[in-house]
Amino acid sequence: MFNIGDYVLNQKTGHLGKVIGYGHQIMNNVYTTTLKVLVAEARNSQKKELVVEDVVSEWTQGSPA
Repeated sequence: MFNIGDYVLNQKTGHLGKVIGYGHQIMNNVYTTTLKVLVAEARNSQKKELVVEDVVSEWTQGSPA
């Protein structure tokens, strides 16, 4: 599990950011933990900062650029 403040990389989207919180989703009647990640300067967005939430299994340890 990642800690708040850790840098993580989303394997599916390529987003790199800092963990800012946790959430939950129900998938196939199973309560699944998600990470809320603050992504700076997302490639596919006009926004400077973007919050992305995805299941924990989609994230790996990352490092700041």
